[in-house]
Amino acid sequence: MKIAVSGGGTGGHIYPALALIREIRKEHKNAQFLYIGTEKGLESKIVPRENIPFKSIHITGFKRKLSMENVKTIMRFLKGVKDSKQMLKDFQPDVVIGTGGYVCGPVVYAAAKLGIPTIIHEQNSVPGLTNKFLSKYVDKVAVCFEEAKAFFPEEKVVFTGNPRASEVLGQDGIRGRLSAGLNTKTPAVLIFGGSRGARPINEAVVKTLAEFGSKPYQLLYVTGDAHFDDVKKEVELVGNPGNVIIKPFIHNMPEVLAGIDLAVTRAGATTLAELTSLGIPSILIPSPYVTNNHQEKNARALSDHGAAELLLEKDLTGKKLVEQIDQILINEEKIEQMKKNSKKLGMPEAASKLYRLMNELSTAKRK
Repeated sequence: MKIAVSGGGTGGHIYPALALIREIRKEHKNAQFLYIGTEKGLESKIVPRENIPFKSIHITGFKRKLSMENVKTIMRFLKGVKDSKQMLKDFQPDVVIGTGGYVCGPVVYAAAKLGIPTIIHEQNSVPGLTNKFLSKYVDKVAVCFEEAKAFFPEEKVVFTGNPRASEVLGQDGIRGRLSAGLNTKTPAVLIFGGSRGARPINEAVVKTLAEFGSKPYQLLYVTGDAHFDDVKKEVELVGNPGNVIIKPFIHNMPEVLAGIDLAVTRAGATTLAELTSLGIPSILIPSPYVTNNHQEKNARALSDHGAAELLLEKDLTGKKLVEQIDQILINEEKIEQMKKNSKKLGMPEAASKLYRLMNELSTAKRK
């Protein structure tokens, strides 16, 4: 089977695509892939490292205000469609899937116009402009949140979940704890603001480090590479409690996640897929700086079902953060119920479901 994949811009679009490819490769070693991204996007660095054939087109997103730049974007889109058609004709895929980002626009549109079976995968509860546009042309729309269904043609929507959820299962949580410097007996909290970190979360944690030092749990605090040096300078002034481990980045996040009891994090779709797959309770501090405020809506999809506590950034203080962590971790009944609620929302078979959908479309086309 030949599969063309497109997705770019952020890890939230790229990592689900890679998780899907890895899952398919486990079952079908002869499957062939072509990944189409942008030359300067994050995907151009990550995808080739996975030994996946990679090609690029040039595309940018639309500005929300009237602008001459939008005229240039339309021209780039048309050129991107032309280039994508040639790449797809050369590769001859059985199916094309787009996992989000501007680059999916011309690639998936070109595939649809060539009569190739097409799917878009929407990770968030509120879709972006590209997937809304593409939903008119594709065969199926795979979603991860029930809330996303309302934005797409009802007959095309299939609830699959996020393929990244499949990857975190089966990890060795004990080894993950030890690799991060955590002990295996004390409850563990992971605080992180994404790969680049989040300044408001960092500020709240640093202000309460001394208080965390007296707690009956341990803290793995991931600052993000961009903030690590500044955080370390502040920590040197206030002191680093023995039960708080500070790191700039975690490279084996699935393994570490498998060993923690509570997560404090942003509400990116991939992160939430991982947490619910493992049944991990969370305190979600959604970024208010994303399109359509979709992180808050993602977070509410968990908090409304008792799987997470929602803490808006405007309400975030060190004191409130400590209080919420205490209320969960020191209340055995509450944390156990949150674990069950989180697990209920998990989709550990997401990658398999998505692949089955791709197979069905490809088989139907051949008939």
